[in-house]
Amino acid sequence: MKERKDYSISTDVKYGQFEVIDVPAVVAGCTEKWFNQTLTRVNDSVVRLGIVQGEFHWHKHKNDDEFFFVLEGRLLVDLPGRTIELLPSQGLTIPKSVMHRPRAPQKTVMLMVGSRTIEPTGD
Repeated sequence: MKERKDYSISTDVKYGQFEVIDVPAVVAGCTEKWFNQTLTRVNDSVVRLGIVQGEFHWHKHKNDDEFFFVLEGRLLVDLPGRTIELLPSQGLTIPKSVMHRPRAPQKTVMLMVGSRTIEPTGD
């Protein structure tokens, strides 16, 4: 588990094949302001759950695209020169090497998909 003062990030796969993933139960048990848990691996990708409020730091993923999909709340993704707003049931792919900063003005629950080697904090 990687810990930063503001973030709780776990890249360990929490659920294997054939295990039911109960997202509402994970959300209900979360007390962190910025929580990121790898849920499962699908081929060479991972699906992560983010339960976030506040802002992350500016970063990029040199070799990896990253997909965000909002389940609850509102996610703002800052890019150089503009901000994209995502509401529930909306998603966005950030291409590799693009600087970005996710922000959530209120508690937001999202799924993220990236390669299994992606570093959530950027590289």
